[in-house]
Amino acid sequence: MSAPQTRSALVRWLKFNAVGAMGIVVQLGILFLLTSVVGLNYLLATALAVEAAVIHNFIWHEAFTWADRKAKSRVQRLLKFNLTTGAFSIVGNLGCTQILASAGMNYLIANIISIAACSLINFALNDRLVFRPE
Repeated sequence: MSAPQTRSALVRWLKFNAVGAMGIVVQLGILFLLTSVVGLNYLLATALAVEAAVIHNFIWHEAFTWADRKAKSRVQRLLKFNLTTGAFSIVGNLGCTQILASAGMNYLIANIISIAACSLINFALNDRLVFRPE
């Protein structure tokens, strides 16, 4: 990889993480509200919170992280995003959160660890599949 490509990849990775940080706030806020205010089970609330963060992140990734990679169809891209990143995030977050919470960890802390664990794979899925140059 040449120096400009490396710099471009680093900038994109930083943008990805900035969007991800906002998504974490969305996810944890919704998770807290659904469990503490609404009274939902933490696993159902996690799935709903992840989906809300996935939609939030898609909007920002399209407008900011991968703004240079236009799509012919936003709807198709959103579906691809949801079926790759969304599905992986939900399965990964639910599995990891359940394992850690079952071991006695607070569900919010378990969810933060789950998000971090899924981050690298999500970046690769987005960069190589969802926001691939057309």
